[in-house]
Amino acid sequence: MDRRDFLKMSSMTALLAAGEWTGLSKVFAQSASQSKNGYSNGNNPSGNMEYRNLGGLDVSAIGLGCLPMVGYYGGKYEKKDMIALIRRAYDKGVNFFDTAEVYGPYTSEEWVGEALAPFRDKVKIGTKFGFGVEEKQPTSLNSRPDHIRRAVEGSLRRLRTDHIDLLYQHRVDPNVPMEEVAGTVKDLMQEGKVLHWGLSEAGARSIRRAHAVCPLSAVQSEYAIWWREPETKIFPTLEELGIGFVPYCPLGRAFLTGVINEDSRFKQGDRRWNLPQFTPEALKHNMPLVALVRKWAERKGITPAQFALVWMLSRKAWIAPIPGTTNPDHLDDFLGAATVRLTPYEMEEFDKEYARIDLMGHRADPFTESQIDK
Repeated sequence: MDRRDFLKMSSMTALLAAGEWTGLSKVFAQSASQSKNGYSNGNNPSGNMEYRNLGGLDVSAIGLGCLPMVGYYGGKYEKKDMIALIRRAYDKGVNFFDTAEVYGPYTSEEWVGEALAPFRDKVKIGTKFGFGVEEKQPTSLNSRPDHIRRAVEGSLRRLRTDHIDLLYQHRVDPNVPMEEVAGTVKDLMQEGKVLHWGLSEAGARSIRRAHAVCPLSAVQSEYAIWWREPETKIFPTLEELGIGFVPYCPLGRAFLTGVINEDSRFKQGDRRWNLPQFTPEALKHNMPLVALVRKWAERKGITPAQFALVWMLSRKAWIAPIPGTTNPDHLDDFLGAATVRLTPYEMEEFDKEYARIDLMGHRADPFTESQIDK
């Protein structure tokens, strides 16, 4: 199936599933009652954050990814500023925060733990195991049961909590049967140390194997307007099994916001420096997509960053993206997407225009791609 046929099928699927938009309306209607019932943190004066259910876990429709704070895209950030940013997100209705032991390593979890400690019972924290951080091999996969337990104990300590709301396997470990991983997490859940669990960058087969042992609440993968592979790779499985989806890099690592142009260049130390989508040739080639996003953002009266989130929030009621930032203004900007939505007709119209754009460049470098489950 070529790209245009895929997009045609996606559009038809969206229209055939029009009944789901009624469900989405119900989600909005429930948001108000959920706020009264304790799902809201109570510090959202505008009251405009939608809340969604990911396999039994209630979260704000937009979460906050806390990886960029440790300098993932270059730069060095002060702890006090990042803690203030996390609390600012909470004050604006965000109750879903994403981190991992390997971010730093450890730094992100420590800052998230300190920032959220005053209102720990009102937020949901997602963190991850799966790399050999404790063994001083942070780029090697490790999901052996003893390692999982050590990782979880470390995360609990750094997060200043007695439970993890959503624990992910960061990457599928081909050397450890998924049934062993799921069984270990199931034991941790029975001990009360983990409430929900999920997988990151997992294929449909791994999702099914894990879910059969211990039901998954969410799967996290890269997903954005310019990287739509999950729609065909795992969406049917997630929908069938009732598993939520948590997209990371939903703003295309800032490409979709319009702040990057064809003359942008990235140095080593910035995650984008060796990604195929960010080569000079690819940036120039893909600029028509930026123009399309900007056109639609203007049509909806929102910013490009907001449109990038509105686009995915409008696709399924069980999607909750986790854009990351280190800038309070950028945070305020993308949280403005909390309640704007596209109609099924607008989704189809956008997809038709999108299908006419030829995109260049893969989303990952070869080493990263080698650790992604197929």
